[in-house]
Amino acid sequence: MNLVEEPSDYRAAVREIMGRGVEWEIEPSLDRMRDLVDVLGEPQRAYPVIHVTGTNGKTSTARLIETLLRERGLRTGLFTSPELSALHERIAVDGEPIGEQRFVEVLRDVLPYVRLVDDKHRGVRVSFFEVLTAMAFAAFADAPVDVAVVEVGMGGSWDATNVADGDVAVVTPIGLDHTRHLGQTIERIAAEKAGIIKPGAVAVLAQQSLPAAEVLLRRVAETGAVAAREGIEFGVLHRDVAVGGQQLRLRGLHGTYDEIFLPLFGAHQAGNAAVALAAVEAFASGAPSRGQAGLEAATRIAAGDDYAGGEEGQLDPALVRSGFAKATSPGRLEVARTGPTVLLDVAHNPAGMAATVEAIHESFAFSRLVGVVAVAADKDVPGVLDQLEPVLAEVVVTRNSSPRSMAPEELAEVAEGIFGAERVHLVPRLDDAIDRAIGLAEETGEYAGAGVLITGSVVTVGDARTLLRVGAPGGASAAGG
Repeated sequence: MNLVEEPSDYRAAVREIMGRGVEWEIEPSLDRMRDLVDVLGEPQRAYPVIHVTGTNGKTSTARLIETLLRERGLRTGLFTSPELSALHERIAVDGEPIGEQRFVEVLRDVLPYVRLVDDKHRGVRVSFFEVLTAMAFAAFADAPVDVAVVEVGMGGSWDATNVADGDVAVVTPIGLDHTRHLGQTIERIAAEKAGIIKPGAVAVLAQQSLPAAEVLLRRVAETGAVAAREGIEFGVLHRDVAVGGQQLRLRGLHGTYDEIFLPLFGAHQAGNAAVALAAVEAFASGAPSRGQAGLEAATRIAAGDDYAGGEEGQLDPALVRSGFAKATSPGRLEVARTGPTVLLDVAHNPAGMAATVEAIHESFAFSRLVGVVAVAADKDVPGVLDQLEPVLAEVVVTRNSSPRSMAPEELAEVAEGIFGAERVHLVPRLDDAIDRAIGLAEETGEYAGAGVLITGSVVTVGDARTLLRVGAPGGASAAGG
């Protein structure tokens, strides 16, 4: 037997996990993950799961679901990805990321079993994301939690999280992203994401394009799940822009909820809130479990029925209001500092960026907005920049800390074809790029109306949060210095 040193501290734990291959470099399979949870004692079956997939809005929706569940007095687990700053942020219990020491303890608990599976699948080690997923399932079982909200890493059918069977399966809006791994068409991507819909579950579906909706509803019918669709069974009835967010009236599966303040910006976040509300209602009212209930659900589908709500299952409106009022979604049009206003947004595909731009127009009155953009080389970079061009006076292109970040020189060339050379500034370092953008925003002297948008990637926003000390004691500070 090989004696392998166990990670002794957080940095060693991160090195152990990061040293493993990423899932998209391995042939898609759940075999390793099934073997791993089997030797761990199936921790993902120790609690009910609300499973969340989609292209845009997954993390925000998962956070909103978890916040509402916790407001109802339930002990929650939350697994999201990727992290903004630190790897341990991905696993949270009762609304707080597990600490670095706990992260190390959980890894040490699961690592002997990970290595057993490594040995079984010779030549293909358990991947980075599979290890993290197993750690989350184990941490939630050990807590123990009353319910876990689990966001997929990428896709659905072959995602490591799909060894769990969600009582509620949530699908946020589907668009073109990760096309190299998930497929080149909306239909193929939707088919991959539909894999989280299991027999007898409630499938809570955000508003989708027709091709995606057809694929998802076909999966619902095939599995005997029950569909709850935004815009039909539930949705946003009314919304007004408010200071620091928006005021909503939502129709859920079991009732109408008035006077809801959501401290997040944009119509897309209102939609995320409606989806989260429906998911929690479905869960709270007893989402059909698999087995006989699945057969009964299939009978309802065959008869042409969808989710049958009713006011008797309505959540306490006061708890819904208080829960949503506490909502946070770091890195989603997050105000990092004022004077000038600096916004952080993780949008990294054209659909996500379009929603961000719409929310900026609606919620902020900038007379001059300058962008800082660093984006992964495998993204639809022209599509992202096309969405930004109308709203940005100038753009500073740079890179983030990821090895996947597009070279600033290459990004500048693409940006000049869209913005024109005179509006594009190339600054290789992100900290210098932020300082340059703040200076450009203030050039006209319209201090109150000046703004900076830092965007293009989760990594870009995570790096910027560190540089601007967002959430650190003492608040934000200048990037350079």
